[in-house]
Amino acid sequence: MTDKTPLDRTPRLPVANCCLPTRTDRPSREDPGWPDTLHAEAGAGHLDVEIPAGVFLMGDSFDEGYATDGELPVHEVALGAFRMDATAVTNRQFAAFVDATGYRTEAEKYGTSAVFHLIVQADRKDILGAASGAPWWLTVKGADWAHPTGPGQHWSDVPDHPVVQVSHDDALAYCRWAGRRLPTEAEWEYAARGGLQQQRYPWGNELLRADGAHNCNIWQGTFPEVNTQSDGYLGTAPVRTFPRMATDSTRSAGTSGNGVPTGFCPSTTEIRRRQIRKGPQSARAVSCVAVPICATIPTATATG
Repeated sequence: MTDKTPLDRTPRLPVANCCLPTRTDRPSREDPGWPDTLHAEAGAGHLDVEIPAGVFLMGDSFDEGYATDGELPVHEVALGAFRMDATAVTNRQFAAFVDATGYRTEAEKYGTSAVFHLIVQADRKDILGAASGAPWWLTVKGADWAHPTGPGQHWSDVPDHPVVQVSHDDALAYCRWAGRRLPTEAEWEYAARGGLQQQRYPWGNELLRADGAHNCNIWQGTFPEVNTQSDGYLGTAPVRTFPRMATDSTRSAGTSGNGVPTGFCPSTTEIRRRQIRKGPQSARAVSCVAVPICATIPTATATG
């Protein structure tokens, strides 16, 4: 966009949680020892990390989370060993899936999706409204996985960025094609924490390194109006932009929102805790895939 889009447009999409919009018209349907072991796979070119079995404290330990998002209370979870993508699925990988199958995502079928207001690349006529309660998300005609920020951008412009504008069902379809599955929320957080307990980031509690360098792509400034881009990015970043930390096994901190199936419900913590400890899902041998879900998002918290 060449001029500023006001944030008081007519609401179109409701908010599902603290910062992401959703659709209401959907169709029915301590350190365990972290090995540095990767497994290259054919097809879409996945590179796996071995995640060892272990027990960790899941949830926000800083009282900054949202209970309605399942970030509270902190609770103990035990998981079996599993394998997970070293990075989020990229536009290039998702394009291979689409080319092989002819799959059409839900955003393509609807004809619209939500884009963060600072990164929209669309004519004003294609901006249809904003999310109720989160007007920084704009409903953009023609936004989809192949046009992440709107019709003015194509996935080939950013081939190594995480794929966005995909729904949960889209992610499941990709997994079926790739012979993989989505990680549970517990698996995702456990992998992202990389063996550290109750730290703010996968590398510790300080955002920046001692020399002031950034470890991940995360918002700087006043949300949602000003991002200073001191990490170099306003929106998403290529998946291998930042160095892989010794503890951040999957480079999953920052850059995009991720969608996962979960075994945790805030209202039934004790029941779910016992179920998760039995490890019914994490015992599967198939590798996990990290696919960002829903709309383009310029940041994501590293933990919680």
